[in-house]
Amino acid sequence: MPDPVFKPCMQNQPRLLPLDISDMIPPQAMVRVVDSVIDSIDHKKLYDLYPGGGASSYDPVMLLKVVVFAYASGIYSSRQIAKATEENIHFLWLCGLAPIEHNTINRFRGERIAPVFEDIFSEVIALLADQGYITLDTYFLDGTKIEADANKFSFVWKKSSDRYMDALKRKVHAHLLAIDELTDDEDDLAGDGPGTIDSTLIKQVAEKIDKRLSKRPKDKDLKKAKRTIEKDYLPRMEKYEEQQSLFSGRNSYSKTDTDATFMRMKDDYMRNGQLKAAYNVQIGTEDQFIIDATVHQRPGDIACMIAHLDHVEQSLGKLPQNIVADAGYGSEENYAYLEKAGVDAYVKHNEFFRLIKNKKWCDDEMRHANWLHDKEKDVIICPDGRSLGYVYDKRRVSDLGYESTGRIYQCDDCSDCVKKRLCTKSSDPMFKKRVEINPTTQFFRDRATQMLLTEDGEKLRKKRSVDVETVFGNIKQNYRFTRFRLRGLEKVSLEFRLVAMGHNMRKVTSIMQAQVTQ
Repeated sequence: MPDPVFKPCMQNQPRLLPLDISDMIPPQAMVRVVDSVIDSIDHKKLYDLYPGGGASSYDPVMLLKVVVFAYASGIYSSRQIAKATEENIHFLWLCGLAPIEHNTINRFRGERIAPVFEDIFSEVIALLADQGYITLDTYFLDGTKIEADANKFSFVWKKSSDRYMDALKRKVHAHLLAIDELTDDEDDLAGDGPGTIDSTLIKQVAEKIDKRLSKRPKDKDLKKAKRTIEKDYLPRMEKYEEQQSLFSGRNSYSKTDTDATFMRMKDDYMRNGQLKAAYNVQIGTEDQFIIDATVHQRPGDIACMIAHLDHVEQSLGKLPQNIVADAGYGSEENYAYLEKAGVDAYVKHNEFFRLIKNKKWCDDEMRHANWLHDKEKDVIICPDGRSLGYVYDKRRVSDLGYESTGRIYQCDDCSDCVKKRLCTKSSDPMFKKRVEINPTTQFFRDRATQMLLTEDGEKLRKKRSVDVETVFGNIKQNYRFTRFRLRGLEKVSLEFRLVAMGHNMRKVTSIMQAQVTQ
């Protein structure tokens, strides 16, 4: 057999002229796309972040290119990004062969660009629209939960905090009553009851006890009472009050990232329904480009839609004409917002799939929506022919302050109804059937159903799952962004927009590379 032949390896071959590193980067490489896009935006807002004077700083345009390219490449750790600027030829080209320290990268992405990055993100979206990648006419909305950079055992629960605070108030009140019994001063320390006790009152009580001690300096019981108040009760009350201020309408928060809320995650690997400190990320896409992204502290998508779309309108100057979302957003409050905004709402509600797929359920005579409503007499007729008369209005107020009104109807006598066992599980012989009807909610649901069943509606709702959910799959599964690296709502919002911009850079690159191969 002939001897094998190998290609020569010229590892230590000296060169007459220095190597141009840009010659080693392919024309359609993603790093060139990032470089071109960042060069196309207005750099003045970046340079204005630096007041001048002192030691020289890294060029913020170069740093932005490095950070965006890192996130587009699935590199999120500041130390790994710094390492890439020493070893990766694409990063070396961006930073001009001058490696960057990880502290510089961390400060830049977490603090320095915060005031202007939303404007930069919006400018890039406008650039994509100008180049024909997106039209900004249709907006596919969805949300996902991403774990916070927080210890999963660092939870603080509002119910527990409320209970401990109430117990402490009662204990302090009882203690003050006991002090009042020890002394005959006219100034009452206990106040008007446990409900009035807070840290301010406790401080005032400590001052009053000081005055009493000035008259009775050898009173050991009074000295002990003051010591208990200052060393035990006051610090605990201040702690609970601080916790209450941090909840901000939430039921929980994490001690290591107080903006994070404990939420149920899909990746429940222990299968025990555990909660993790996380944020609810809302994004809107078109042709798998992320048009906007916001981060929220509420676990449910339904309460995030209005805040998200307000941000979209602020970023784009207007809302896209078609808003497409799944049943997690189908509330009366959201429908009313979309109607007021004058957009076409292709938003499902929680009965939509039953309406189009479960004919048996739709035709069920025991379904309240199928009961006859005599609007002249304002009564509802049940399947047994009995009348349910109007009783009262039931008002509900959402977490965001939206008020909705349901009308309650009740039957006078259900005792001998032949269909009673189909209508209720109650064994009470005096049971009287009640039904709640919300005309406004029903109107919005009926209109949403009609729009979703049109030809355009069918196309959009089929495309929604392919468009927006594919983006989440790409970010979380392919590029492994399942946990934030930064802490605090403001910083994680900035970080996810970096993730979104990186995703858009990958998308542009894949389109350009596909055009070259055609």
